[in-house]
Amino acid sequence: MNDRTRNDRPYLSSEDDPVLGELWANEEDAVYDAIELPVSRSGRTAEEVARLCAEEAGRIIMSRFRHAGRREQMVAKGRGNFVTQTDLAVEHMVLELLGSEYPGHAVLSEETAGGWSLGASGETKQPLQESAARGWTWIVDPLDGTHNFSQGIPFFAFNIALCRDGDPVLGLTYSPVAQEYFFAARGKGLTVNGEPATASSTGSVRESVLGIDLGYNDERAARLIALIADIWPGVQSVRVMGSAALGLAFAASGRYDVFVHHYLFPWDVAAGLVLVREGGGKVLDRDGGPGGIFSQGIVAGAPAAVEDFLRLAAGRPWR
Repeated sequence: MNDRTRNDRPYLSSEDDPVLGELWANEEDAVYDAIELPVSRSGRTAEEVARLCAEEAGRIIMSRFRHAGRREQMVAKGRGNFVTQTDLAVEHMVLELLGSEYPGHAVLSEETAGGWSLGASGETKQPLQESAARGWTWIVDPLDGTHNFSQGIPFFAFNIALCRDGDPVLGLTYSPVAQEYFFAARGKGLTVNGEPATASSTGSVRESVLGIDLGYNDERAARLIALIADIWPGVQSVRVMGSAALGLAFAASGRYDVFVHHYLFPWDVAAGLVLVREGGGKVLDRDGGPGGIFSQGIVAGAPAAVEDFLRLAAGRPWR
């Protein structure tokens, strides 16, 4: 096992797991075929359930955004990492809805952060990687961009993905302020509010609008800033949005040519992996292997520009 950890938790790479290594070695030839997704107990499709979760989440979030001109109180979980009552209210709604529609599916959500097996007998916690890597698992970020939300900055999103054996096969990112639904299911393409969308075809970093986010590790954030300073002005522009979910959605739909993030958790990235892949983009980890739900850092967007970014970053102490 390598020495890369997050909160004392190792994340997986091709060095750690021979199965992942074989998958990554064949990434260029990978074809993400459509698969049959499970129907819920009420007869809804997985897409319908995901959209219902997003609609209800948006209703809760917008009812509290800039409410009476007041900022919602935050509780710090760590440096720059916060939770509000809105996060918790949305998560509670989603856990109840998924538990009703898909009893027996696991749910991994940011604020419970341990994985819950939902069933008639109650909720049973499982280890993070175990809960997400077996069977059907929903991965949820109830409010990505909490700091923006609490400051009255309108860049935040609800994120939900469905995984089979750790591989995301459905993803939805919803921006309630813009009322935009970024949706994809494996093998079926990407849509934004029902209209087909694709990743950028930009061929280089020099031609790219580059989106970045800094995460919660100050040392890694400083290295990324230093790398961008080294590359500058060899890029069209740089944007920092404060929401990994929206950053990946923008990379999937061609609004960003490249998006780079250094410090991610499964709920940040699971939906975006499907969006970018189905939009025809590429998602790689910092080592150049395919991005996965346990990738700590990712580079996503136009395939050629993603490769160019990693070429420019090679040999620099940016990781």
